[in-house]
Amino acid sequence: MEGWLRGLYDAEGMRAVDRWAIEEQAVPSLQLMEVAGGAVAEVVAQLAPQGPVRVVCGKGNNAGDGFVAARLLGGMGFEVEVMLLWPEGELSGDAAVNLARVEAELVAGDELDRRLVDSGAVVDAIFGTGFAGAAREPARGAIEAVNRCGAPVVACDVASGVDTSSGEVEGVTVEASVTVSFHAAKVGQRIAPGKWHTGELVVAPIGIPDGAPVEPLGGTIDASVLALLPRRGARSTKFSSGQVAIAGGSRGLTGAVQMSSLAAIRSGAGYATVAVPADLELVYEQWQPEVMSVGCPGGDGCLVPASRKAVMSTFERAAAGVLGPGLGRDPGSLELARDVALAIEAPLVIDADGLNAFAGRIEEIAGRVAPTILTPHAGELGRLLGRDSTEIDAHRLASAREAAAAAGAVLVLKGDDTIVTDGERLAVNALPAPALATAGSGDVLSGITAALLARGLEPFAAAGAAVFAHARAGREAAARVGLAESVIATDVIAAIPAALRPDGPVE
Repeated sequence: MEGWLRGLYDAEGMRAVDRWAIEEQAVPSLQLMEVAGGAVAEVVAQLAPQGPVRVVCGKGNNAGDGFVAARLLGGMGFEVEVMLLWPEGELSGDAAVNLARVEAELVAGDELDRRLVDSGAVVDAIFGTGFAGAAREPARGAIEAVNRCGAPVVACDVASGVDTSSGEVEGVTVEASVTVSFHAAKVGQRIAPGKWHTGELVVAPIGIPDGAPVEPLGGTIDASVLALLPRRGARSTKFSSGQVAIAGGSRGLTGAVQMSSLAAIRSGAGYATVAVPADLELVYEQWQPEVMSVGCPGGDGCLVPASRKAVMSTFERAAAGVLGPGLGRDPGSLELARDVALAIEAPLVIDADGLNAFAGRIEEIAGRVAPTILTPHAGELGRLLGRDSTEIDAHRLASAREAAAAAGAVLVLKGDDTIVTDGERLAVNALPAPALATAGSGDVLSGITAALLARGLEPFAAAGAAVFAHARAGREAAARVGLAESVIATDVIAAIPAALRPDGPVE
């Protein structure tokens, strides 16, 4: 795995790590459970609950973690009640050993609402990392009761109902205030919708030694990715610093190309040229003196097949390019985009209506000879795959991987949990940046990405670095403006230099 990623495990990988620790490193499984339950107890104690702590337990090892937490919380002086959803006889192994060390009571689902009244905190120990699918009774009713009780909820390892390996959610799911993830973060805690049920994520070491020969499924993007960026030296020129070409723009959508090109030069590209409709070129000539423009004839306020020669000449010397910002959905513009996307020989970022040009025909993108990065949001990815955006959002990881494989590209599925994948490798943004929920921020990302490609990063790393820098710039912009809701895309562009510094804004 890339050194700039911090490992995220799926259920199978985490089971393999546990087996390695127990079977090959001789770490007692009861010791791992003891430390895990202790970590949960510490988090609950930090909440300073004003009322009894209720521990709601299933029947697997996750329940055992809950039993340990209950025993330790009792030793700290808290009033604790342990509630079983299944009879004691259905528990086995380490969970049964720890059940014998606490007092527990079988509680029927229809009684749980009453029993959780006035809880100071609730510990969710119903399902662990191996859960997938939809919760059935008695767990279903218990999860609903936990969510209704109004007390802060601390989840053991994963919020019950979340698929650890994908972040997918079927049916009811615990709304955790805090999730204590044992040993490492899990994929489902970083990818929506599972992310929304996780609450604050606390990763707790539980005594598993370093060096497990198990590869994580992917990882969250770390600031060290920015160390990959080359720095300008005494012999650098505007050409050696990376030339970026951007094709797009249409009447009413000229700002998209402007923001993408400005973001590219703020991200270190030494030279940027935009290919835009000839009858709109004056807009660009008067806007940003550092950005060159090429007026492409043929259309009425948009690019059309007759613009092909001018567009292609713009990309001839480009080290990387962007296709699609502000392109519009004129049939001729979409036809042009499909044509030039396959003909451009430079690494290419396809965004916005450049993506919509391939709606229902994503596999055609695989015909490109140079690297490709696609940067859709859920709606655009839905159009590429012929699905509704709600289906994409319910299966974000699977959808992103499928599309990346079909297109033979690196795919960046935008969101608070932005996913970067080439169909096999996986990087996830874990840096919250609500300020980016504003028009134009996607155009900024496409410009940053193209600049990093032009500066020599391989596509997966370029996409990961761009996503991280983009999130960092959003946070920096919010700090400068004073309110995330007041940030506009040009604020984010202004914050790019600070975001790209190795010693940039603190995460």
